Amino acid sequence: MLETRNFKVQGIGANQYEIFFKKSNLILFQSYETVVAARLENLDYVQTEVKHSPTTSRHIKKWLDGVKAELKPQKFFDNLNDLLKK
Repeated sequence: MLETRNFKVQGIGANQYEIFFKKSNLILFQSYETVVAARLENLDYVQTEVKHSPTTSRHIKKWLDGVKAELKPQKFFDNLNDLLKK
């Protein structure tokens, strides 16, 4: 586990990570090097509309565990990922 002042990263499987923000309800889900799904501040779930590899698609499905998620453009997740750099 990696922990900083603002977030912690928990490995949950091979090439799969949950990123928890300490002062919010936001959780990012990363498969390999890319954030592809999230639980937002309002507790809604979203996932990328981009069809990544079959493995990443399985990772997303497993992480969502049957929860309905709104599809968003990959740029949305790229912008969320920028939060990690602050």
